[in-house]
Amino acid sequence: MGTRDSRVDAYIARSADFARPILAHLRAVVHTACPECEEAIKWSMPFFLYRGKMLCFMAAFTGHAGFGFFRAKEVLGKAEASDGAMGSFGRLTRVTDLPSRSVLVRYLKSGMTLVDATVAKPRANARPKAKAKSTSKAAPKARVKRKLASGTAKRPAKALSKRTK
Repeated sequence: MGTRDSRVDAYIARSADFARPILAHLRAVVHTACPECEEAIKWSMPFFLYRGKMLCFMAAFTGHAGFGFFRAKEVLGKAEASDGAMGSFGRLTRVTDLPSRSVLVRYLKSGMTLVDATVAKPRANARPKAKAKSTSKAAPKARVKRKLASGTAKRPAKALSKRTK
């Protein structure tokens, strides 16, 4: 079951009057399409996470709101809006600027499918983890330190010259 974050409630409440219905609508659609999604605040705006991965985000600004998908080109099948606004649908000033609820649900399901495919498959170009380097060089240093501490070894001249400076 997904989670709602009270910080998102606060974000919506302090948004501009025109943005509140847009953000509330988007939040409801996201939770309808993806009941498992979790809300979070990242970079001072609401994000929706699916299986721990970022699915989409929304934001309110002084003159418009924005809503966008991660991997938007794959989700939407086209490049993001090019009017200079953040998000996948350009500058939103009213709910009717958004696609219909059914289209948004289809986009969300597509994004969830992409996340499922990413979570299920390991990366094809992933390199194997490097082996830990051997610490055999550390052992002689430790022995020398013990001998120096016990007074059974003479200090090298180089070590003395560093300490006197």
